[in-house]
Amino acid sequence: MADPIIISASPHVHSARTSKKVMYDVLYALIPAFLVSIYVFGISALILTSVAVVSCIVFEYLIQKYLLKTEITVTDGSALITGILLAFNLPAGLPIWMIIVGSLIAIGVAKLSFGGLGYNIFNPALVGRVFLLVCFPVQMTSWPTAVENNLSLDAVTGETTLGIIKEGLMYGETMSSISEKIPSAMELLLGITSGSIGEMSALALLLGGIFLIVRKVITWHIPVTILVTMAAMTGIFWLVNPELYANPLIHILSGGAILGAFYMATDLVTSPMTKKGMVIFAIGIAVITVVIRLFGAYPEGVSFAILIMNAFVPLIDKYFKPRRFGNQIKSKIM
Repeated sequence: MADPIIISASPHVHSARTSKKVMYDVLYALIPAFLVSIYVFGISALILTSVAVVSCIVFEYLIQKYLLKTEITVTDGSALITGILLAFNLPAGLPIWMIIVGSLIAIGVAKLSFGGLGYNIFNPALVGRVFLLVCFPVQMTSWPTAVENNLSLDAVTGETTLGIIKEGLMYGETMSSISEKIPSAMELLLGITSGSIGEMSALALLLGGIFLIVRKVITWHIPVTILVTMAAMTGIFWLVNPELYANPLIHILSGGAILGAFYMATDLVTSPMTKKGMVIFAIGIAVITVVIRLFGAYPEGVSFAILIMNAFVPLIDKYFKPRRFGNQIKSKIM
């Protein structure tokens, strides 16, 4: 008797690229930005990142082994990347215990409670970041500044570029007077400013993002659509009233725009499958981000925008899913 034919679930296409290889490509892409963060913040950036990475790996191992009693997956690199991205969204000098709490939320709640890698709806690192922001707003919005002489952490904290703009406009200042207080475009590009440790250098993040596109880990559709849409929207407001709205270059180079566009929104698990879906997803992120930045009480909106659009991904995939193999298009008979 012949052996039975067993048909497994799709996909049936085999590739030499594994999840682990993809994760390590992302790791390599983040190295330039990480080096800039160490250059600016010194040992604090290294400690923060190390604690976040170790915490995420340990929590994933312990929860899978003793709580869920499922296969241990810490070697696939996903917990490592979650830890790094969580750290990149935190201010230098954040208390260690808060980093550990954020890691627990990212891994235990946002990832493993949904079933682990491939099943989570929301980006785990951003869930951890937003949880900390809601619970500890003072610590999460205290931005250490770098001393010009030795680039070591100063005891004084400074506002981010977007924070300075938001506060200045709220108290009746104009962009002409505010522009004297914020970093230049070159400083934003190189990263000698205040903010989360992973938001320092737009140039370093762009280099890593291009690497991911070249390696085909991500496609250009999400990051380019986000940045172009943000530039177009903020550009319209800026042209209408340049004294009330910042120019598009500031919005692109400051805050988490580039970090979110290339590394968070492109998460393979929490982003749409099709190119059309990716564009819709990216436009939504850009619109929500700009609305929060320009009209909300909070100066930054990338994290919230990505998480909100993560919730719409199943709906986007439903309406923009690719045609099934074997389906025929019915032609109209004239």
